[in-house]
Amino acid sequence: MSLNLPPLASFRPRLLADLRGYNRERLGKDMGAGATVGIVALPLAMAFAIASGLKPEAGLWTAIIAGFLISALGGTSVQIGGPAGAFIVIVYGIVERYGVANLLIATASAGVLLFLLGLFRLGTLVRYVPVSVVIGFTNGIAVLIALSQVRDWLGLDIAKMPGDFFSQIGALAHHLDSFNPYAFGLGTLCILGLFIWPRLWAVDSQFRRQLAQYDTVSALKATSRLPAPVVALITLSLASWALSMPVETIGTRFGGIPQGVPAFELPDFSWETARLLVTPTLTIALLGAIESLLCARVADQLSDTPKHDPNQELMAQGVANVVVPFFGGMPATGTIARTVTNIRSGATSAVAGIVHAATLAAVVLIAAPLAQHIPLAVLAGVLLFVAWNMGEWREFGRLKHFTNHYRLMMVSTFLVTIIFDLTVAVELGLVLACLLFVRRQSAIFRVDPVARTEHQLTYRLYGSLFFGAAAKLDPIVAEVERAEPGLRVMLDATQLISLDTTGLDALEQVHKALEKRGGRLGMVGLNEQPRSLIERSGFAQRLDTCQ
Repeated sequence: MSLNLPPLASFRPRLLADLRGYNRERLGKDMGAGATVGIVALPLAMAFAIASGLKPEAGLWTAIIAGFLISALGGTSVQIGGPAGAFIVIVYGIVERYGVANLLIATASAGVLLFLLGLFRLGTLVRYVPVSVVIGFTNGIAVLIALSQVRDWLGLDIAKMPGDFFSQIGALAHHLDSFNPYAFGLGTLCILGLFIWPRLWAVDSQFRRQLAQYDTVSALKATSRLPAPVVALITLSLASWALSMPVETIGTRFGGIPQGVPAFELPDFSWETARLLVTPTLTIALLGAIESLLCARVADQLSDTPKHDPNQELMAQGVANVVVPFFGGMPATGTIARTVTNIRSGATSAVAGIVHAATLAAVVLIAAPLAQHIPLAVLAGVLLFVAWNMGEWREFGRLKHFTNHYRLMMVSTFLVTIIFDLTVAVELGLVLACLLFVRRQSAIFRVDPVARTEHQLTYRLYGSLFFGAAAKLDPIVAEVERAEPGLRVMLDATQLISLDTTGLDALEQVHKALEKRGGRLGMVGLNEQPRSLIERSGFAQRLDTCQ
């Protein structure tokens, strides 16, 4: 007997389609967009790695290598891949519990899972995760990212932050006496600058209208195109260095960033270790799939490029996450902030993402020694700003407009993400979603009496008769047992949408109750799916009427 399995997804990168009819004009737009995003990615990549308990170069080379692979092999034209804020909490927990070597193994294993998800055309399954669960854990991650940056923002003398929520709060409270006003000032100025800079250069801003009166407006327009994180990083690092501020920098904590391509290394692997990493691996794969496909959907809405291919995108994410650990990298996925920057900068194809990776590589290889002067408080300010923009805080205010089911899923996922971890939160959210879906569907199903005579009862079935609603046929069994022998029951299934094996068993229980008392069961108006199951099971042959 042959199995009719669905065909595997074909490996067809979007870049191949993008290059058809490619011209010099599009190349110019992609070069400009890619260079802009590459500069934006510089502070973010370092900040994400440091916040994850890794060295800054881990984030930089993840952005370079994964960014190149995701753009070259992915299923979207404008998505930018690299380290993401959503991974900070997960990566920090894995490093804290299992060590950096095991993080690399978990990342590579997650890459294999991501590739298989795409290969077997399971990319669309990610869309079944309820939006309330996504919002809940996204807001929870944002809170945890912000909390993890308080140490560097306040300049507290804490050798190593613990991994769980309450221990972090305790450590911060215990070391408040080491508060550094210089670090706090730099971090606060960074946050304020990130809020103010884009508003200064808005089309309708008073500041921009005032500058339009001067001849230097062309130079100032060029300045306005500089990304806010880069402006904050350069100006505040220069101020800290020039004034010799007593703050911790990349150089004092990590010794700077190596000026060269990282060596290819195989992490130590053993099956004993791999068994311990099942949960971290699944977490990285699930979060990577959700983040990348959500980002791709955002890109579809903002860009005129063709819609994304979710399966190809997952395969590209898988390849990237398999490769980067061998160069000391961290998990990578699609990044919304950099993707939006890419689109708004005029990107037309995946070439922009490749240029972004090349730009970042050039900056790292040429200017790596300068990074040692970057204050960690400034990177903390960047991440606090990222956390604020990452959270969908208005959704809490809108909860009153939604059902108790929605509120329960969103709030419980949010709280569990903060108090326990993301894995438990997603599991809980999905379990609650399934339970509440079953409850809602079972509430929709009903059995209505239509007619009653001395020898026949007629009922009409509405909705889906499945395991969650099968008990609603029990009153018919009870009615049969009370009635005179020889009763006939007719079920009108015109409005019966679907039937599962548990529902079929409930129908058989009605039939057995009637058969014991010399009665008969008939069904009319059967739709395709219920009829198919009833006929394949052989139950149709035992019915008095089956139409």
